[in-house]
Amino acid sequence: MKLKYFLLLVATLFVTITTLCAQRIIKGKIIDKETKEAIAGVLISTNTGAAYHTHAISNLEGDFKMSIKEGDSLVFTDVNYQTKRIKIGSRVLIVELSLQNHRLDQVVVSGDRFNQNRKDIPAAISVVSKHTINETKATQLDQLVNKVPGVFMVDLGNEQHEMSIRQPMSTKSLFLYLEDGIPIRATGLYNHNALLEMNMAAMQRIEVLKGPASAQYGAEAVGGAINVITTSPPAIPSGKLSIQKDNNGYNRIDAQAGNTFGKFGAVLSGYFADRKNGPIAYSDFHKTAITLNTVYAFSNSLKWINSATYIDYYSDMSGSLDSAAFARKDFSSDYTFTYRRVKAFRAKSELEKQWNDHSNSRLTFMYRNNNTGQNPSYYIKDSRTNPLAASGQINDNRFQSFVGIAQHQQKFDWLQSKLTVGLSADISPSHYMANYINIQKNASGKYVSYTSPDSLLTKYSTGINNYAAFVQYELNPFNHLKIVGAARYDLFSYNFKNALSSSAVSGSPSSIQHFQRLTPKVGFTYNLNSIGFYGNYAQGFVPPQVTDLFNNVKVPFLKPQVFDNYEIGGWISFVRNILYVDWSLYRLDGTNEIISVRNDDGSFENANAGKTRHTGIEYGLHFTPNQQWELRVSGTDAQHKFIQDIEKGVDYSGNEMSTAPHFLFNTEAVYHPAFIKGFRIGVEWQKMGSYFMDDANTTKYKGFNVFNLRAGYQMENVELWVNALNVLNKYYSDIATKSSYGYSYNLGNPFTIAFGVSYHFGK
Repeated sequence: MKLKYFLLLVATLFVTITTLCAQRIIKGKIIDKETKEAIAGVLISTNTGAAYHTHAISNLEGDFKMSIKEGDSLVFTDVNYQTKRIKIGSRVLIVELSLQNHRLDQVVVSGDRFNQNRKDIPAAISVVSKHTINETKATQLDQLVNKVPGVFMVDLGNEQHEMSIRQPMSTKSLFLYLEDGIPIRATGLYNHNALLEMNMAAMQRIEVLKGPASAQYGAEAVGGAINVITTSPPAIPSGKLSIQKDNNGYNRIDAQAGNTFGKFGAVLSGYFADRKNGPIAYSDFHKTAITLNTVYAFSNSLKWINSATYIDYYSDMSGSLDSAAFARKDFSSDYTFTYRRVKAFRAKSELEKQWNDHSNSRLTFMYRNNNTGQNPSYYIKDSRTNPLAASGQINDNRFQSFVGIAQHQQKFDWLQSKLTVGLSADISPSHYMANYINIQKNASGKYVSYTSPDSLLTKYSTGINNYAAFVQYELNPFNHLKIVGAARYDLFSYNFKNALSSSAVSGSPSSIQHFQRLTPKVGFTYNLNSIGFYGNYAQGFVPPQVTDLFNNVKVPFLKPQVFDNYEIGGWISFVRNILYVDWSLYRLDGTNEIISVRNDDGSFENANAGKTRHTGIEYGLHFTPNQQWELRVSGTDAQHKFIQDIEKGVDYSGNEMSTAPHFLFNTEAVYHPAFIKGFRIGVEWQKMGSYFMDDANTTKYKGFNVFNLRAGYQMENVELWVNALNVLNKYYSDIATKSSYGYSYNLGNPFTIAFGVSYHFGK
C-alpha cells in the first residue's frame, strides 16, 4: 500500500515538473500601431487548438505578464481594435494593434470636453484619424478636413484659408478652431486664417463638430468647430524624419521623436516648409512649427499634462486674379512687396485627477502670445489723380491671453446619469496699429515700392475679458435612450482705448462695451446595437468683433448674432463595421446678423439687421469589405438663403447667399494589395457644384471636379510616397466672387506631383 502511494507521488511530481518545464514566462507591451501610445484593457488569451483561455489584461501602461505553454499562440482582443494572433517568439513582445474601421463606440472629446463614445453624442461629429493623416501626407489642412461630409476649407494658398461648414464659404467669424479642446484665439479677434497657426506634424487626429457648439465652447462655434487633438508621448522610443518636394516650388521637412521614461513621457514634433517660384508670381512663403507635449503620471489617477507650440509664418500676398487674368491664364501679380507675417506661441498646463470610477476633474491654464503683421494687398487703392501712385497700410495686430478652465464630471448610478460642470476665464489684452504708406507704381501697373510718411491711420488697445460657466447633464431614462441638456453663460467686456483723436477716420471714442448670452442645447440619442439615431436643438452666438465696433468715428449699438439649429441624424453599421453609414439633416436660422446699413443721411454703419436660413443634408459612407480595400464617400446638399437683408440700400431678401454651392462631394478609394505588403494606392475625387458669385444672384460660377492620386510603399523602417494632386490638371478657382470692384478668382492648385521619403525610428 505504501509503495502504491509512493509511486503515485512520484508520477505527480514528474507531471508537474514536466508541465512547468514546458511553460515559460513572457511579458510585453501593447501599443497603437499608428500613434505608438499604450493600450490598456486588452485581453490576452492563449489559443490551443480550438480553445481560448484568457490569462492577462494589459495595464494602463499597456504592459502584461503571463505564463504560457510551448506551442501556444497569443490572441489580443479589444473592442476598439482589430483582433491579432501571433506566434510566440521572444520572451519580450511589442505588440501593435490597428484600430477597427468606423465604430459607433469611437472615443471623442468634442462632445462634453471629456472622453466620450461617439454614439452617445446628439450631434454630427466626424473624425479624421491618425491612419488617414499618415496616408494622406497632407501639406495643408484642407486636404484632410475636406474629406468630412459638409466641410469645405477654401485653399487661399500657403495654408491660408476660408471655411464652409453649414455656411457659405466665408471669412466671417462663424467657425471655432480649437487645439485639444481650447480655442487657439481669443473671442472678438477672429482671424479666418487661424488654422495656419496649427502644427500639422503634431496632429494625432482631427474632430469636426458640425452645427452650433456654443453650449460647450462659447462664442463663434456657429457653423461648426474644428478640434485638432495633438499627439501624446509614445509608450516606446519612436519617431520619424520625413522630407518631401513637389514640382511647384514646395519643400518640407518633418521630424518627430518621443518616449516614455517611467512616469514621464515626452514627444517633440515639428516641420519646416517653404515655397519659392510657385504657380503665381510673388507667392513665396515659409513656416516653422514646433510642439512639445509632455505627460507626468504621479499615479494611475493623477496626471500632469503640458504642451507648448511655436509658429513662425511668412507669406507673400499676391492677391487674386481678375476676370481678364483668369481668362488668359495670366499668373503674374502686380503686388511685389505685400506680405502676411505671423508669430504665435501658446502653452498649456493641465492637471487631471480621477477620484474614482464615477468622478474626475481637470484644471487647465493656458497662455497665448500672437503677433500678426501685414502689408495687405486688399488695402491698396490707386490714386484718382496720379496713375503712378497708390496708397495702402502696414498694420500690426497683437494680443496675449491668460486662460483658466476648471471642469468636473460626476457619474451617478441613478438612471446612469452624468453631470459635467465648469468655469472659465479668458483675459486677453490686444493692440492694433496701422500706418499709412505711399505706394509707387510703374508704367505697366505694378506696385513696385512704398514709403511711410509716419502717418497713423489707427492705433488702439482693447482689453477683452470673457467669463463663462457651463453645465451639461445626461441621463438614461430607458434602455438605449440617452437625453442630454447643456447650457453656457458668457459675459464679455471690451475695454476699448483709442490713441487717436475723434477727428481721425478711426476716431471711435474710448468706451467699455458689455455683452452677455445664455446658450442652451438639448438632444437625445437612441442606440440599438449597430444602429443609432439622434436629434438636437442647439444655439450658437457671435458677439461683435472688435473691428465691427471700433472701425469708424462712432461706436454702433450691436448685439450678439444668434443662430438656432434644429437637427436629426443617425448612423448604422453592417456586418462588423464592414459598411458604416451616417447622416444628418439640419436647419440653421440666423438672426441679428451684422450687416452694413445705409442711414437717412447717406452714411453707413454696422447694425443687427440680417436674417438667414441654412438647410441641408450631410451623409457619409465607409465600406471596407476586406483588409485590402477601403471606400469612403462624403457629401452634402444644402441651400443658404437671405430671409432679410437690406445692405447699403440694396435688398437681397429671398436671394441665395453668394459663394454657397448646393452640392459638395468627396470620395476616395484606397487599395492595399495583399501580394505587395506595405504598398498602397488611392484615388480621390473632389466635386463642388455651381454657386452665385454675388448676393444679387446675377452671375454663377460652374464649380469644379478635381482628382487626386496617392501611392506609398513602406518596407521596414523606410517609407516612400508620391502624391499627384489635380492629376488631370483641371483649371479652376477655389472660390470666385463678384463685387462692385469686379470679378475675383482664387486660383486652384494646378497639377502637383510631390515625392517624399520617411525613416521611422523604433518598432
